[in-house]
Amino acid sequence: MTPLPAAGREGATPEWPLLEDVAMVERRDGARRLADELELALLEPELTGRKRTAAQKKLDAARTEANILDKQLEAQSTAEGGLWTELWTLPQAVMWERQRSTREVAQYVRWKIKAELGDLDASKEARMLADRLGLNPMSLARLRWEVPDESAAGGPRARAPRRAGDTRARLRAVGDDG
Repeated sequence: MTPLPAAGREGATPEWPLLEDVAMVERRDGARRLADELELALLEPELTGRKRTAAQKKLDAARTEANILDKQLEAQSTAEGGLWTELWTLPQAVMWERQRSTREVAQYVRWKIKAELGDLDASKEARMLADRLGLNPMSLARLRWEVPDESAAGGPRARAPRRAGDTRARLRAVGDDG
């Protein structure tokens, strides 16, 4: 087993290695382009009546879509930054740094945030990467990494080992009066 420091990784958080969410940026930019085209179309004097009303509704929808995607990108970036910083303080981060797994951790962060926003496919990817990065007890064991329990060495939360009769001695009979 490879012992990891119980206190976690020390040092500065690595720089975020990924680009913005390219698919979401493209959707936002497409909505902006559509809004620009519709604004130009609305300047045409021949556009009147129902066609004008329909174009105005499409313009409003495109602007709304672009604004929503802007807010989603902003929220995603903020959430990714928070999780990224948090992960690099974990004991496992010592091994990630040693193995130069920065991009894999960043991919986990990207998928995890998308999963938390309700994307089922992203949830599957995040779970798979969590297993590879040692982010759950079973994967820690599979990777043969262990985080020593500081309390086992006589720290403030250490317990004396139980003897077979201890559990029975703590039990008491409860009468009809409660």
